Amino acid sequence: MKENPSFILEQSCGANLVAGVDEAGRGPLCGPVVAAAVIFPTWDIDIPVVIRDSKQMTARQRAAAVSWIKQNTIWAVGMCSPDEIDEMNILWASMCAMERAVAGLGTKPQFCLVDGNRLPRNLTGSAVVKGDARSISIAAASIIAKETRDAIMAELASQFPEYGWDKNAGYPTKTHLQAIEKYGITVHHRKSFGPVKERIKNEIADN
Repeated sequence: MKENPSFILEQSCGANLVAGVDEAGRGPLCGPVVAAAVIFPTWDIDIPVVIRDSKQMTARQRAAAVSWIKQNTIWAVGMCSPDEIDEMNILWASMCAMERAVAGLGTKPQFCLVDGNRLPRNLTGSAVVKGDARSISIAAASIIAKETRDAIMAELASQFPEYGWDKNAGYPTKTHLQAIEKYGITVHHRKSFGPVKERIKNEIADN
């Protein structure tokens, strides 16, 4: 049975302005890691759309949720580029993207609920394991982050159609790995990630 997120965690924070924070794109071989932060201005609100862990939603449900969230909450996104990911590593780039998302909010939150087991250094709040299944604010952030990143990858796919990023979002699918083998890497690939690093090594060896 799927757990439906609620405002229980938000209400227990002892703060009125609570931001849910989540990221998308740790695992792909290319593209940015994207984070989102969402503040619900009130917890006494009728939500006419499905808001839960974005991975448990259909594309249609996510599209409807994104539209409603953007119209009815305070939200922002932050991201780190492939170069920044290679420089910091994906963990710290994810933390940085979350901090940037919170910094981008028009209103500063008093407390942050961050999905996962680690709180970014410069945020006040707490990390919540499986937070997108427990907190509506985190779930909303997960939806915004995923849809934002998917849109970025779809746009990049129009420039580099051979990699199938509109379908695989940059994850290491068989199609994507075969394209790397055949066409090489792009400026959008993360050079510190295994299959990409291996391709670079092979290119150097061949030369």
